[in-house]
Amino acid sequence: MALGKLSVLISVEQIRERINHIGARIDADYPNHAETVHLIAILKGAYVFMADLSRAIKRPVTVDFMGISSYGKGKTSSGEVRVTKDLDTVIEGNHVIIVEDIVDSGVTLTYLLNLLDQRKPKSIKIAALLDKPERRLRPINAAYVGFSIPDEFVVGYGLDYAEKYRNLPDICVLSEEDE
Repeated sequence: MALGKLSVLISVEQIRERINHIGARIDADYPNHAETVHLIAILKGAYVFMADLSRAIKRPVTVDFMGISSYGKGKTSSGEVRVTKDLDTVIEGNHVIIVEDIVDSGVTLTYLLNLLDQRKPKSIKIAALLDKPERRLRPINAAYVGFSIPDEFVVGYGLDYAEKYRNLPDICVLSEEDE
């Protein structure tokens, strides 16, 4: 496949505005500042989103990272979910927000929700930058969604194709070039 055709789907300005809105909603949903809200970014795609989201939240938060893989280096899910990096902290008794780059089929998030629920957090919610409802195979209800997008392959703002394009400031549709 020859790659390289990019078109902006969501601009960095739109992303920034939406993340500030999500941060304000999280602040409103967790008014008790004595309780910890623990953000867990799903690597690698959500690292940029979590960095910006954590700064948009005005209340105290803690952060951690988890690696979950179902894609490998391709554009479609392999269907097999595996943990590539586990949490460094205990989440028992904490409010947890899973910070995800994109909700697609729901297979990975269903696996992750079941795994984290066994660790007895006080609550678990999902904050997803992008949602592709057309692709859903498992029911997932994200409490905080940045943008609902069509079934296009997107890159940028942390999302990649074969580890490339993560550094783009906008979210772009990646198309195959005609040969």
